[in-house]
Amino acid sequence: MSNEYKYDRVLLKLSGEALAGDQGYGIDPKVVDDLAEEIAEIVHDGVQLAVVVGGGNIFRGLAGSAEGMDRSQADYIGMLATVMNALALQDAFERHGIFSRVQSAINMQEVSEPYIRRRAIRHLEKGRVVILAAGTGNPYFTTDTTAALRACELDVDCVMKATKVDGVYDADPVKNPDAKRFDHISYMDVLSRGLNVMDATATSLCMDNNVPMIVFDLTKTGNIKAALQGEPVGTVVE
Repeated sequence: MSNEYKYDRVLLKLSGEALAGDQGYGIDPKVVDDLAEEIAEIVHDGVQLAVVVGGGNIFRGLAGSAEGMDRSQADYIGMLATVMNALALQDAFERHGIFSRVQSAINMQEVSEPYIRRRAIRHLEKGRVVILAAGTGNPYFTTDTTAALRACELDVDCVMKATKVDGVYDADPVKNPDAKRFDHISYMDVLSRGLNVMDATATSLCMDNNVPMIVFDLTKTGNIKAALQGEPVGTVVE
């Protein structure tokens, strides 16, 4: 691998909303295509990449349960939404010359492989992007927790959490113009301050297993590569 990169194997956590672009729902083909173009560059440079994708652009389990739907049922619908996003990503990746595999935590053999840890690692070693769909396969767990769990299982060097802001702030930068951005912050500080970087389960899992995380702005082109090269893009949580 090119030695300009600080991390060899990484897990990229994408929200479903990131694929929706400005339309706010569904899948924006232009956004997915631009993302695939950025990812193609780092994969061709030899970075091993796993992707966990959310489903909030199609359906949110929490929103469904807030409207009176059974929480487990709502979460299963959300998991199926992540599979749609994963297939859209796979299509875009392969149009950019990236070999990829979708592995689903819910068995769907016609459209994906089952999630098998050793097989996922083998795909990564062969230079394929592994797109991890359907969360953990369990209700009550978010895709953030999925990202933390898979990061530990796949022994990645860091989790990259793609957001619409350029890092972690001590308050909501949209509501508070005086909010201060952190370059570095500990997982313990994130938990004790109640900062909504990831949910507490995901944060604790990363902390207990010493997996660092980079929180960065996905909307700025080139940020994925810059972050992987160790440039001060976003906030490092460790």
